[in-house]
Amino acid sequence: MNFAFSDDQLALASTVRDVLRDHCPPSAVRTGRDRRPAWAELAGIGLFGLLVPEEYGGLGLGLADAVLALEETGRAALPGPVAETVAAAPALLAGEDDLLTALAAGRTAVSVRIGDQVYVPDADLADLLVLTDGGRPYAVPAAGALLTLQAGVDPVRRLYAVAFEPRAGRPVGGDPLAALRRVTVAVAAQLVGAARHLLATSVGHAGTRRQFGAPVGSFQAVKHQLADVAIAIEFAAPLVYRAALSVDADLPTAARDVSAAKAAAGEAAERAARTALQVHGAIGYTAELDLRLWLARVWSLSAAYGGTAVHRSHLREALLASPAPRRWP
Repeated sequence: MNFAFSDDQLALASTVRDVLRDHCPPSAVRTGRDRRPAWAELAGIGLFGLLVPEEYGGLGLGLADAVLALEETGRAALPGPVAETVAAAPALLAGEDDLLTALAAGRTAVSVRIGDQVYVPDADLADLLVLTDGGRPYAVPAAGALLTLQAGVDPVRRLYAVAFEPRAGRPVGGDPLAALRRVTVAVAAQLVGAARHLLATSVGHAGTRRQFGAPVGSFQAVKHQLADVAIAIEFAAPLVYRAALSVDADLPTAARDVSAAKAAAGEAAERAARTALQVHGAIGYTAELDLRLWLARVWSLSAAYGGTAVHRSHLREALLASPAPRRWP
């Protein structure tokens, strides 16, 4: 059995990475002059229509086809409601011809409030909000909702309290549970991408920063910390890929797999952030380095759609509720 990604999936991720390198450098994120850098270019290659059915102009692919591309958006700290637009919106807007067509064409950025969410991420950058009221999702133009900025750890990924009148929204018949699972896996993929960037940055800095006449990367304690980060990422990534497959196939284990992916990805990214700060020293906290962009993004995404503790609790409940494992003689 072949568990490798296909050439098309790898090519898509490579293309997204190239686009983000050219159109979403750290300087673009730092200045904030363009709040959605590279979105037009990503729309041009079809990123936002990956999960939209073909009859609406999308590519009709699954989450497993998009997971590596989503990982690249985390590696670049791409601003905007990326996971919500790519992963959640197609499930929430199922059957809404005009909305799905605009989504596939890249004309509509979508943010959502589903599940246990209190605040809406990047609501100011979205054209459309999908908000649940009484368990039912409504599509609300962003201009028709009252947005109140909330304090948050990431000044780029802003959180908003959103008030709206249900009669001003458009009821949509999508599946909030499917959307929640998809967007949770998408965020987990972004965390893996962010962790990979932080590891690479830390390794590079450890090779150039010198103490006691030697690069700090030559010290055993630093080597061990970086190795622990690399191992955590390599253990988390397959869980994210497995969760994407489970969600696509709607397997009975999908909820368990999603929680395992989010918990592992969050832990790996938080370890990468902590180690990056230790390797860089006090300068890692300052505005002088781009490092802070990824630190803030990791801390923000780790709490999104359920933090590590929440998903570990869900995972524990799923495992304890499952039948006892069969013991072989």
